[in-house]
Amino acid sequence: MSDAWTNIRGRSLINFLVNNPKGTVFLKTIDASNMVKDADLIFHLIDVVEEVGEDIVVQVVTDNASAYKAAGRLLMEKRKHLYWTPCAAYCIDLILKDLGKLNEHKKALFKANKVSNYIYNHGWILALMKEHTKCEIIRPATTRFATAFLTLQSIYQSKDALEMMFVSDKWKSSTYFKKKEGKEIKHIVLQDKYFWPSVVYAIKTTQPLVNV
Repeated sequence: MSDAWTNIRGRSLINFLVNNPKGTVFLKTIDASNMVKDADLIFHLIDVVEEVGEDIVVQVVTDNASAYKAAGRLLMEKRKHLYWTPCAAYCIDLILKDLGKLNEHKKALFKANKVSNYIYNHGWILALMKEHTKCEIIRPATTRFATAFLTLQSIYQSKDALEMMFVSDKWKSSTYFKKKEGKEIKHIVLQDKYFWPSVVYAIKTTQPLVNV
């Protein structure tokens, strides 16, 4: 199995792992920062079959980018006994990305992200939230679209607690209460009549995919 990612230093890395009935083990990492990641290069990178044992490798799993698809076809042409398949989680994540572009979902995600980011960008508000929710809100990630919908689920589960937070005496006596951004977030949680229905709609229509 291969998984390409970019670390905090901006390096383009590809991890290789091997899975068998007993579990998954790490094989190696390749720094591909200075490489042109076309189909030919990826084909040679993912063809690590001989390192593992050609007689025991039956499947190679990568993401579904076009270069990886082409490399997978080249690999199957060379090694007739194995199959290349795209990562199911990656494919589902792309489906959720497209669903997130639908108008109703887009509005719910935008406002939920705004609420989540506002809370987590202010330490005092985060502490106040934890007092009421007794838990964390899942924050959206930049590379995994499923987490955006998990954020919706997390916020909806904390709906009552968030509403209580924005009507609490602590909130009303804070400096954030009078600030423009604070008023905007409070309006979304307490007074925006479209917000919570759109959150419920987005959750219900994507939950099966998110669960998978």
